[in-house]
Amino acid sequence: MGSERPHPESVSVEISGCSKDDARIVFDTLCACFASDRCSDDVPEEFSETRPTVWLGTFDVSDAHEGARPARLSSSVDADVHGGYWAIDRFRTTLDSLFTVHDLSTVPGDQEEELHVRLESR
Repeated sequence: MGSERPHPESVSVEISGCSKDDARIVFDTLCACFASDRCSDDVPEEFSETRPTVWLGTFDVSDAHEGARPARLSSSVDADVHGGYWAIDRFRTTLDSLFTVHDLSTVPGDQEEELHVRLESR
């Protein structure tokens, strides 16, 4: 195992199909678990009343923090997660501990995997 090259350790997350409040809850919950490019004062905003909004964040799963609590969402949240296989597995395990996760689709790639899930309150 020691001879394998290091795993890409970040995943990118696109959140859609929800209110900006639920988007913030998801990002805040994930920020309690992983380092991220979304800081606590980076509040999701809706820029259009008519077009769907997608919020993006990148999380480093190599150094997971303990202590995040399952979050309460007002409705379901769709999330597209992209990353290396190891990072996706680790991220998915964390999602399962925080939300009820419904798999919508998985797209395996050569080096990366794309996971499309629906998150709901546990």
